[in-house]
Amino acid sequence: MTKGDIAKNNFQNGCNCAQAVLLAFCGDYGMDRETAAMIAASFGAGMGGLRETCGTVTGANMVIGLAKGKNKAEANGAFRRFAEEFKSKNGSLICRELLGIRVKTRLTCADLCKDAGDLLENILKE
Repeated sequence: MTKGDIAKNNFQNGCNCAQAVLLAFCGDYGMDRETAAMIAASFGAGMGGLRETCGTVTGANMVIGLAKGKNKAEANGAFRRFAEEFKSKNGSLICRELLGIRVKTRLTCADLCKDAGDLLENILKE
């Protein structure tokens, strides 16, 4: 099972999008699931329900911080790569825009969680 599959499953089982992505990785970096869920609680639905930056993107950035946060330049580079590839594949980083695109593409928020998890897993392996 990929990290994307785990993130999608997390979302389908009640996590918001940011929680879904962070929870797929948190154990790999020594963070317990309860703490991760609390940290990401207000990042879903475009940060506090404002439909701004997609929760899958903010969740991925939290994971990058856990994985690479001791080196700011490396962390920033990993996030920029993630953001570029996510936007290229899905059309935006903004929740409300992704929701509009979703109508045409039939992508669900669960699908975006999977995309984010799989993309992040590949970036962190390098």
